[in-house]
Parts: sequence; C-alpha cells; structure tokens
Amino acid sequence: MESITGHIERITFQNAENGWTVARMQEPGKRDLTTVVGNMPSVQVGETLRCTGHWKNDPNYGHQFIVKDYEVTQPATIRGIQKYLASGMIKGIGNHFAEQIVVRYGEKTLDVIDQTPDVLMEIDGIGPKRLEKIKTGWQEQKAIREVMTFLMGYGISPTYAQKVFKTYGENSIRVITDNPYQLARDIWGIGFKTADDTARKLGIATDSPMRIDAGVEYVLNELSNKGHTCYPVDQFLDEARQLLDVDANLVAQRLAFLEEEERIVVGPLPLGDKPAPFIWLKSLHVCENGIAAELKRIREAPSSLRKVLADKAIAWAQQKLNIQLAAQQRQAVERSLADKVHIITGGPGTGKSTITKVILLITHQLTSKIKLAAPTGRAAKRLSEITGLKASTIHSLLEFDFSIGGFRRNRENPLDCDLLIVDEASMVDTALMYSLLKAIPTHARLLLVGDVDQLPSVGPGAVLQDMIASQKLPVTRLTEIFRQAAGSRIITNAHRINTGQFPDISNAKNSDFFFIEEEEPEKIAELIVNLIDTRLPKAYGFDAFDDIQVLAPMNRGTIGNRALNELLQKKLNPSYEPLVKLGRCFHDDDKVMQLQNNYDKEVYNGDVGRISRIDRSEQELFVNFDGREVCYDFTEIDQLSLAYSVSVHKFQGSECPCVIVPIHTTHYMMLFRNLLYTAITRGKKLVILIGTKKALYMAVKNDKSMKRFTGLGERLLKG
Repeated sequence: MESITGHIERITFQNAENGWTVARMQEPGKRDLTTVVGNMPSVQVGETLRCTGHWKNDPNYGHQFIVKDYEVTQPATIRGIQKYLASGMIKGIGNHFAEQIVVRYGEKTLDVIDQTPDVLMEIDGIGPKRLEKIKTGWQEQKAIREVMTFLMGYGISPTYAQKVFKTYGENSIRVITDNPYQLARDIWGIGFKTADDTARKLGIATDSPMRIDAGVEYVLNELSNKGHTCYPVDQFLDEARQLLDVDANLVAQRLAFLEEEERIVVGPLPLGDKPAPFIWLKSLHVCENGIAAELKRIREAPSSLRKVLADKAIAWAQQKLNIQLAAQQRQAVERSLADKVHIITGGPGTGKSTITKVILLITHQLTSKIKLAAPTGRAAKRLSEITGLKASTIHSLLEFDFSIGGFRRNRENPLDCDLLIVDEASMVDTALMYSLLKAIPTHARLLLVGDVDQLPSVGPGAVLQDMIASQKLPVTRLTEIFRQAAGSRIITNAHRINTGQFPDISNAKNSDFFFIEEEEPEKIAELIVNLIDTRLPKAYGFDAFDDIQVLAPMNRGTIGNRALNELLQKKLNPSYEPLVKLGRCFHDDDKVMQLQNNYDKEVYNGDVGRISRIDRSEQELFVNFDGREVCYDFTEIDQLSLAYSVSVHKFQGSECPCVIVPIHTTHYMMLFRNLLYTAITRGKKLVILIGTKKALYMAVKNDKSMKRFTGLGERLLKG
C-alpha cells in the first residue's frame, strides 16, 4: 500500500448512495492534479487528505490513485490553506477573504484563526459582524470534526456530521451514545440499519427493548412511506422479524407496551366474518378516525347557503358562459349545489373545469365567502388560471405556523367560508385531509374534484379512493369526453389506457402523442438527451428546462431517474466546479425538486424550481420556486434532487407542455396502468413514449396497482 497527501481541488463525481467519489487532488510539488477514486462520502473541496491505496492505469480515465482508506489532516501549504478557506466550510470566508487572509498570515493562517481571531479585523472588509460569523463557523467546524471522528468510529458516514451537530449541538455524542436509534428518527437520510449498526458497536443487545421498539416504529414508518396507513399484524410481525432478526414473539410482546405509550394502535378492521387485527402508527389512526368524524359533522349540519332552483340557475349560468352542459355535467352541478359534501371525479377532457366554473358563478350570487385550494403550488396556480379567482395550496390556506409546529386554522379557528373547492383531491394524503376537514366550518359546503384513476397521494392513504369506494358520500363520475378534447390523442389514449385498451401509437402527422420504439436502454437514454437538447426545441420551440419533463417509472437503472439526471445535467447545464455536498452534485441554474415537506420554507414534496445562485462563503444555496427564492443551508441540500427526470408519483398534480416517458421491460416492477395513465395526463401539448411495445402492453394490462392498506373505508362504513 502506498500513501499520498494533498488538498482536494474539485470533486467531479460523488454517488449519493454509497459515497463513491472521483476527485482531483493537488499534491505538493506536483504541477498536474492527481485523480483519486474511492469510497469517500465526506470529502469536500479544500480539505487536505492523507490517502492510502494503490495506483492504477485505467484504459478510459488514465492514471488514478485508488483510495482504500483516508484521513483528513490540517492543510500544510499556503495553496491548501487558501483552498480550504475558500471552500465555504467556514461561514464568512469565501474566495475574496480567503485570498486576503492567506496573503497576510501565510502558513500561520489557521493558528491565527484558532488562537487570535480578533486580528482578522486588520483585513479590509472584515468587521465585528463578519468576525463573529467566522469565529462561530470555526468553532462549529472543530465540534463537527469531533462528531465526524466519533461517527466514523461507529460506521456512520461523516457526511452526516454537520446535520447531527445542527440537530443535537454540543450534546451530539451523548445523545447518540444514550440512544443511537434517535438518529433514525431525527436525521433525514440516516435509516434504522445505520443506527442499528451503531447500537451494536455501542454494545446494545439484539433483543434489547430499545432496539425492538425502534424497529417496530421504523417498519411502520417505512410502510407509511409506501402508502399504507395500517398493516395486517401477522404480516407486520414477519416484516419486523426479518428486519430485527429476533423471534416474532419478542416483537409481539413489545406491542402492548408501545400501545400503552400511545405510539401505536393495534385493533381489528371488520373485514368479512372474521375481523383481522391491524397495526397503525398512533398519528395515522387518529387521522383516519378524525376524517370520518369530521365528514359526518359537516354532512349532517345545515348549509348557510339558501337553496336555489337548480334548473333556472344552470340555465342562467349557461347563458352567461355561452356553454351547454351535458347530462353528467348538469347532474354534477345540481348535486354540488344541494349536497354538503360532494365528490366529482373524471379523467381529462370530461369537463371538470367547466363544472367548477358553473358552480362558482352560481354560488357567487349567494355568497362571496368561497375558498379554492389544491395540494401543490402548480395545481393551485392552474386552478386560478381556470377560474380567474385566487386559489391557494392547502398548506397556505390552513396557515402553517412553524412556531407552534402546526396549522393555525383548525376546529377552534376555522376557515371563513361558505364553500370550499379542492382540486386534484386524489393527491391529498391522510394527515393533510384530516387537517383540512378540521378547519372547515360546520355550515360550509365541501366540493372535492379529482381523478380517482390517477396514482394515489405520495403520502400515506388513498383518501379519495376510500371515500368513493365506501359509497357513503355522494359522487358524480364523469365518463364522457367532449368534442374538443376528443381531438387530442393525449386524452383519447389516456382514456384507452384507463379502460385497459392499447393506445393508438400510429404516430400520425400533427399528433400530440408519439411512440418511439427502441429496445436498448442505452439508446433510449441517448434519444431522450437528443430530443431535449436539440430536436424538440428546434421543432416546437420548447425550452429544454421549463417546457420538457422526463417522467421515469423507476429511479434505478440506465433509464432510471438518477442516471438520466446525470446525463441531462452534463448535457444541458455543465459546470467546471459543481457544488458537491451530502452526496449531491449541483450546478448554478440546475432544475431541482424538493423531496420532503418543509413548512418553515413553505416548499413541499414535489415542488420544482431552478437554482438561482450558490454562495460558498455563506454555505447557502438559493432555489427559485415560481418566482419565490428559497434559501437552503448546505446541511439541508439533501432535501433537493435534480429534476430533469423525476418519478411519475412526484410529478403528480403538475403539468408540463411536453412529457417524455421511457417505458421498458427493465421497469417491470413499476409497470402499472394507473402509473402510465398518470404520466400521460401530465402532458399538455405533447407526450412522447420511448421504449418497447411489450413494456407498454404490460403496463396497460396491469391494473393491479400496488395495494395500500388503509382503515378509512371501514371508518366511513361505520358511519
């Protein structure tokens, strides 16, 4: 084994999953940079490393040093010190000040910052405020180094050191030592298995109650991430047994304790003659019971709005809007004007927007207290464009207050409205629906509009499906496609797919729907890049960033979202010095997506934006979401991912002028009818499928979408 030392000039690649890194190192006394390759998840630009490993002459990439082990050391050269300070690792020092400080203090720079930092005020531009920021940043880095060393000793990627320190502060090591499973609960990105490895190294027994309790909650959280609100106890015990590698009886014995602690609920669902026991996270059990109770409260109370003669009102509205409603549309309007709660569901082109406009026009003659909402910002914006009225996201409508960790609008402080219309209702998950219903005044009417045949919500539950399937709520299902919509192959093919028919892929001239047949995944990827970079902008005038969206069924593989994002980023938005943090690689102007709800920043799972600037000095990255700039600390950027290609589920509720969907048998695990249907209905002007007819056929015929276990339907049936 050989060893080399130098500072990292730049990172050219880093895998977010396993930390595999390709970096360029400046060794002292060498003119050319050295390529170092290996598992280095925590390495950052500017750091000085001592690496052990061996040299390799790669036929494609040339002379490389393969790193087997490494340690971070204090930079010893002036160039190394300057690069370290310029990297932004210490807030308040960027390129400009790094150069000035090093020019003045040379090789003593780091000792000066550590021991006599006040002399930095000799540097022009460094005043008391910036000095304090530098001092704080330096001390934080020292503390983070301690946490990093501790984490590495217990097998946790030092990538998470900053996040751990930000969460627990100076108590970081004590918290982890007392209960390492807290890491899995509190730190985004650290899972149960990582925390479990740490616990084992700390001497916590395999059958420890602490370990089993953490495992139970972890399995339930993982199941909720897959959409389940509850799960059959026997299947749950089997999943927990496999995870924990202990006897299922040991797990079963802990359930009673966890139920007493009000962390879980175990109980029957009256399915058939023999009720089966199910298990819930307590919070989701409360939400499902709450949804049923709130719907009952709203439905059974009288409306504050006076009754109208529906025939006359509809005739007047038709004249005002210069339209003629079809029979199903008339029925939807009539029932929405009469029912306290009504659901309208139907696919694209069935007139949901027209019905909404008619209901609004009539109701505006009765009251001005009308609210419009949708689950996402883009869906709310589209609802505003359709109706000409203000529409909000559900989160903003309910006024989330970060200081109290909840919504300000609730049962005690309800919304001031007589009618609430919620569009894209299929996207509303269990927790959000409960929060929404609690805030609806008893006298108000509720109209839920959505397409129940789309994918269910990203969050747990299948709320709209359960509401409709229960047959306890009035529903109008729209099936007729109107003449104008029938001219769109996007719409007609979406309906064909939804009924299990193979789409028309004849690629007629001037069509808005095309199928490009290609068997090889590598060629599919090349085609996608070429279409976005050259062909579609040239033929249709589409902007490669704003007007085209790739929707891939899976994240992994040659034509999965991760690989496609790397290809598209490299082609559309290359950068010599990307920001590489927490396993993410970002460039200025990159198209990115938010991966989790962040109420503090008012950005939500699935929101798409563009990176507007990266400030390495302040360790901040800024993203423009529909004209609003949101700031991310570098410790938070694992909340973002590249969004040139995204999953169908994440893009649900959004639309784009052009949608490209790779569809191939390598995606077989995700080839579901409702997934393909949802993907196609995201395209407004053009949809292109690229792949094989076999995969397309598999998706069309597979109507067994992934089953979600929920308890809401049973709660609604109980009344």
